[in-house]
Amino acid sequence: MAAVSSLSTPAGSRLDRLRARVRKPGEASFFFYDAHFKNDAVKILPGEYFVFNEDLLIMTTLGSCIAACLWDRNAKVGGMNHFMLPEGNGDSGRYGSYAMELLINEMMKHGAQRMTMEAKVFGGGQVISGMSTMNVGERNTNFVVDYLKTERIPIMSKDVLDVYPRKVCFLPASGKAMVKRLAPANAEALVAQDRAAAQRAVPAATGGGSVDLF
Repeated sequence: MAAVSSLSTPAGSRLDRLRARVRKPGEASFFFYDAHFKNDAVKILPGEYFVFNEDLLIMTTLGSCIAACLWDRNAKVGGMNHFMLPEGNGDSGRYGSYAMELLINEMMKHGAQRMTMEAKVFGGGQVISGMSTMNVGERNTNFVVDYLKTERIPIMSKDVLDVYPRKVCFLPASGKAMVKRLAPANAEALVAQDRAAAQRAVPAATGGGSVDLF
C-alpha cells in the first residue's frame, strides 16, 4: 500500500481540479479522499465510467454487475466502467455493449490504442439467493469475455462469478487492480440493485491472475 500512499496529494488540490472539470455524459463525478489508501479517489456508480492517466483510485462495488478495467501500458492510461446488463434499449452505460464502447473510446482519446490495451474483469456474482434462473451475473460475465475476445483485448486477470459482492480498486496509470470479496449477508444495497437489473433481464470458470486482495 506504500506505493499508493506515496502518490497522495496534499489538501485535496487534485480533487478540487477534478471536481471543477466539465463532466462528460456517463463520467463518474464523486471524488473524495480515501483514508484507508491515503489517496485521492473517484467512485464509479452503475452506468458510469472514468478514465485517467494518474494513479487516482477508481473504485466501485459490484454484485451481479461487471466492472471492466482497461489499461494501456504504453500510454500509461487506464479506466473502469460498471454495467448492469449485457444489452438493453437506448444509449446507456448501464448496458455492457454501450459501456464498453464508451470506455474504449475515452481511452483512445487519452492516447491509448486498441492493439496495446489489456483488461482485468470483476463481478458477475450471484448475490441474490434463489435468483440463479435469471443468470444475470453469468450473462454479464460471458458478455464481457466474448466482447473483449472479439476486440482482441487480452484479459490479464479476472475475479468473477461465485456468490460474493466485490469492492474493486484500480490505479489507471500503473494498471494495478485490487479486489475485496464482501460478505454476502451485508450487501442490501447491492441486492436491491441486482433485483432491479434482474427485473429488466431476459431469461463459466473463475480466473486467476495478478489481482491483489485487500
